[in-house]
Amino acid sequence: MKALVALILLVQLPIHKAVPAAPPAPLGCDDPESEAAAEAAVNYINGHSHHGYKFALNRIEDIRVVPQGPNKDIIFLELDLLETKCPILSPTPLANCTVRSFAEHAVEGDCDVKLQKVDGTLSVIASKCHSHADSSEDILKVCPDCPLLARMNDTEVLETVSAALNDYNSKTTDSYLRLLEIGRAKIQYHPGHVVVTEFAVGATNCSAEEAKANVGACQLLPEDQSNFGFCTAVMVKAPSQDLQVDCQLYGHQPGVTYTHPGQDTSAGLAPSAVGVTNHNLGIFHNNPVASESSSSEILRSMLSAKPVAKRAVAEAAQHDKVPRPVGFVPPPPPCPGRIRHFDI
Repeated sequence: MKALVALILLVQLPIHKAVPAAPPAPLGCDDPESEAAAEAAVNYINGHSHHGYKFALNRIEDIRVVPQGPNKDIIFLELDLLETKCPILSPTPLANCTVRSFAEHAVEGDCDVKLQKVDGTLSVIASKCHSHADSSEDILKVCPDCPLLARMNDTEVLETVSAALNDYNSKTTDSYLRLLEIGRAKIQYHPGHVVVTEFAVGATNCSAEEAKANVGACQLLPEDQSNFGFCTAVMVKAPSQDLQVDCQLYGHQPGVTYTHPGQDTSAGLAPSAVGVTNHNLGIFHNNPVASESSSSEILRSMLSAKPVAKRAVAEAAQHDKVPRPVGFVPPPPPCPGRIRHFDI
């Protein structure tokens, strides 16, 4: 009898079913975690680029987080970047680099970056980028008289760079400077004929005086003594002729090296840059694994998450039908994020 009573009481006890944990809310493009991942990605991109200029974050287009286990996530980012005025060899921190204005013929970078986050520490696994100058039509609509980017191997550009270096080396008492690469150039045809160039230089083991005797013997300083710099030159061809040159050497930077593009007919240009107006990030960041669509593992994870995403969208739509108090401002969509500079 006692056993029967105990059994009846046991059956009457409330049964607590395990409730599955709700899936984590999707990460928004402007969330602090997304900003931290984007910062790590941009630092990686600039740190692994060897030509051109540093790029700054303009917008986080999308972010996908795929849990891989306890305290480990795989993160996919889609980023919009903008070219700054800091050469890639410059020691100036990115935070202090000025983004080129739209009217200066801005260059945009589109990047996919794959990161992993383990115990709160972010590291980049792969990156895939492409950079391009804004269309001439867009620039001329806003600024009809603004000069556009010229091809870096344009004859007038090469002549201006050569004349500028010769002029500088003829007047300096310091090391003879050698051209590393042309960064960008513009040619203005009215009201006057003006060529504006920017180019990277390196100090050699010759003084300017020694170079006069045998310039071919002048070599860039070895890595442990390297001294890179940057020059701007303005060549006025009409109505009168004038040349202005300004060069700045950064001093030795331990660990900073320059990848030589090799010799070709367009001195200072990598073969891949001949005939174009800007250096392309894709040369150094072209790993397809960086894109979530290129990973079957991630694709399967994203497909399995689609019902959850659809349900979240449906719930959000349902909530939007609920009467809101006067002055209520709905939260911004998770992605894309805010534009930090300007839209191209």
